[in-house]
Amino acid sequence: MILGYVVSGLVTGAIFAIMGSGLTLSYAATGVFNFAHGAIGFVSALLFYQCNVAAGLPSWLSALLAAGVFAPALGYLLHRAMFGGLARAGETAQIVGTIGLTIALPALGLLVVDVFGLPPADATSLPRGIGPHPAVPFDVLGVRLDTDQLITFGASIVTAAGLWAFMRHTPYGLRMRACVDRRRLATLRGIDADATSAVAWMLGSGLAGLAGVLAVPVLGLDATAYTVLLFASATAAVFGRLRSIPWTFAAGLALGVVQNLVAGYTDFLEEITGLRTAVPVLLLFAGLVLLNRSRERVAGSAADDAPPPDHLAGVPAWRRRLPWVLSPLALLAFTAVAPEYYVGVAAHGLVLALICCSFVVVTGIGGMVNLAQAAFAAMAALTCGWAFASGLPFVVAIVLGVLAACAVGTLVALPALRLGGRVLTLATLALALLADQVLFQVDAFSNGTIGWPLPALGFGFADTSDPRVRVVLLLALIGLVALLVRNLERSASGRAILAVRSAPAATVTSGLSAPRAKIMLFVLASGIAGLGGVLFAISKGSITATDLPAFTGFVWLAVVVLQGVRRIGGAVLGGMIAAVFPELLATWDVSAHVGAILFGAGGVILARHPDGVLAQLAEQRHRRRRRAESRAGSRDRPAGVVGEPGRGRVAEVREPEPSGGGAPATAEGVFRLDGVVAGYGDVTVLRGVELAVRPGEVVALLGANGAGKSTTCAVAAGDVPVTSGRVLLDGADVTAWPAHRRARAGVVLAPEGRGVFPGLTVEENLRTWLADPGPAYERMPQLAARRTVLAGALSGGEQQLLTLAPALVRPPRVLIADEPSLGLAPLVVRQVFEVFAELRERGVALLLVEEKATEALAVADRVAFVRLGRIVWSGPRSEVDAERLTAAYLGVS
Repeated sequence: MILGYVVSGLVTGAIFAIMGSGLTLSYAATGVFNFAHGAIGFVSALLFYQCNVAAGLPSWLSALLAAGVFAPALGYLLHRAMFGGLARAGETAQIVGTIGLTIALPALGLLVVDVFGLPPADATSLPRGIGPHPAVPFDVLGVRLDTDQLITFGASIVTAAGLWAFMRHTPYGLRMRACVDRRRLATLRGIDADATSAVAWMLGSGLAGLAGVLAVPVLGLDATAYTVLLFASATAAVFGRLRSIPWTFAAGLALGVVQNLVAGYTDFLEEITGLRTAVPVLLLFAGLVLLNRSRERVAGSAADDAPPPDHLAGVPAWRRRLPWVLSPLALLAFTAVAPEYYVGVAAHGLVLALICCSFVVVTGIGGMVNLAQAAFAAMAALTCGWAFASGLPFVVAIVLGVLAACAVGTLVALPALRLGGRVLTLATLALALLADQVLFQVDAFSNGTIGWPLPALGFGFADTSDPRVRVVLLLALIGLVALLVRNLERSASGRAILAVRSAPAATVTSGLSAPRAKIMLFVLASGIAGLGGVLFAISKGSITATDLPAFTGFVWLAVVVLQGVRRIGGAVLGGMIAAVFPELLATWDVSAHVGAILFGAGGVILARHPDGVLAQLAEQRHRRRRRAESRAGSRDRPAGVVGEPGRGRVAEVREPEPSGGGAPATAEGVFRLDGVVAGYGDVTVLRGVELAVRPGEVVALLGANGAGKSTTCAVAAGDVPVTSGRVLLDGADVTAWPAHRRARAGVVLAPEGRGVFPGLTVEENLRTWLADPGPAYERMPQLAARRTVLAGALSGGEQQLLTLAPALVRPPRVLIADEPSLGLAPLVVRQVFEVFAELRERGVALLLVEEKATEALAVADRVAFVRLGRIVWSGPRSEVDAERLTAAYLGVS
């Protein structure tokens, strides 16, 4: 008996393993956790069904078209349209954008079926699989399996072997792993990270399509079932730490076996409804808590998810407050004259807006994406209904409901103390699904399918049975929440929360309590969501366990983030859209699938403008004002002053003044910076840099900390964009070339620190630049002895030699070395500078940035001093004296 459960569990686990491997592959290569992975599997399964049934193609050919052609093509298109932008956005935008696709892709597939009159996708039936129909049974080790199950298991084995071979023994796999390890360094080594990400998305989507096709005879064509399949597969990916495909594959197989064994040997759990089917959810949560203690950044980061600039900072206060006054007045005027039905729609929108305000607290302020808000709302509403049915006064029941939501919020906050980022998002979703499948299914709590009836809330002169009363009440509550959020942001607690979000480690040394700040946010957000859930039930007149499912929180979060999750205005606008838009589609007799498709399009918009629609509109108005000011001020601008595009200020740019007999900085060379202005965001670092390097010459760039030396190196390599000026290679303008293209043309940067991929072996590091590492081992035998060791396990000196070894075998045209001796022993420093001397003899142009002036001057032919982003002197090494060194490093004239 147990063998039968194990073998059949391996078949189910094979589907988990394939989909989980695709999820791990795309996440590890791009950093985007694709919540739409299951949706890709569903549309692939839908195409397989239509090719097989409607077009009459053989099942094997239908599977090949769906999983081998359509799914990879879809992955590439999504990469171009959305995923590429999401990879550079914050975690909130990444999560919400892919959640939008989770709803939009199945809707698009079903809409196409409806429009073209294809055979409908019946979610209640189980279509045929890839194998013969009907499936042919076999006995395997005394266990009865059919051809579809055998094909599924065989496909999983072939997939596992193919993925392992691809990642370990192909150039594409090596580039992909290099991008996973250090994406920025990969581009500096000539690897096109964007193209690598495209390959990863194509492979990941192909695996999702394969899992979807294999699951057709088990799940049918139910889009929700494929979303649940995603989370079972996410459990396997989590046990693979979202990085290891072999571990993910093994965990997927084990998950299938465990699920079967629990279903077969735990009859005593039948009294707890849903607990046996919630095994993947329980394992997902356990895996997140146990295996991801400190691997993710905690609760967002101001550096990675910076708030949008306040483009209204210069606007008078009355103009900032005017929309807050006019909007409620306009809504009240509409309520007074509109028919009761439309007032009811507006009231429903405000209920959703109140719930959405909770996202502003936990996500907008705290930087934590919580997908359990729908569970908080349902918990409060069901508790209120149970308490009122038990004989408690209605007001007391409402208070108990909100307190229950706060209590659950505290429980959810506990894992948040040790988790962050997308790991926290998965953990909160796991808890929400657990509440849906277990807690809310307890008849004593939810009253079965009947639910709890709730009366209107009375005020003596009126009650909430009148939608106009609900509108006034909800406007008042939303105003109070807005005031609460504003005071929170300006209070000491609010500053502590922002400090925890920006620098979690630093808060410990500052005496701030990160756990206290997180718990406070979760409790406050869950209380707001709970109050919204109670008012939702009161407006509806009753509440059941299925009125507020966990996946509803997907829609709420996405709509709020699309409008602007950092503002209460975004929550209000999002709630109104979530209520009004479906009503408009129904009034116009438009398919409900259209709304979901437009919602997915919103995810694409979010990828391009991650701060939301409101911030985008404010930015456009700000740019128009700046352009008008620029035109007005250009007539009065003095000569010799140039504007910095998009900065709203001016910077004086002066030509460097060579002194003594020094060669001018603009002398022709193989590589030249010509009047370069560059920086980071609104901070300008380089201000008209002129610098040239000739073949077979070492130019040492010296200066104090913060003078702009490393920025000069990054600009030269293409890692930092140029605001104005040019970068020339052999006289050709390469300013617009990305870093990987410059590296392929021979402009190589050895970055500050160590330019190695720590997760790759020594040999794999060499193979990212050399087709044959053999000559490198001959030049540096110490590396040959450690060829199978991970680069991260080498000493600092060995890592620096590994960085420079490829240049000795395949010399670049220009080598830019940023602080090559940093943290190295004197013996290793001597070896490094011997490499530079050899490269100079072989005609390489070297730009050397070095804090230790003695070592740099010993090898340099020319020297340039940089101060405050300008080259203040350039000349032969022989003309460098103590006075000039003092001026460069101490900033004196």
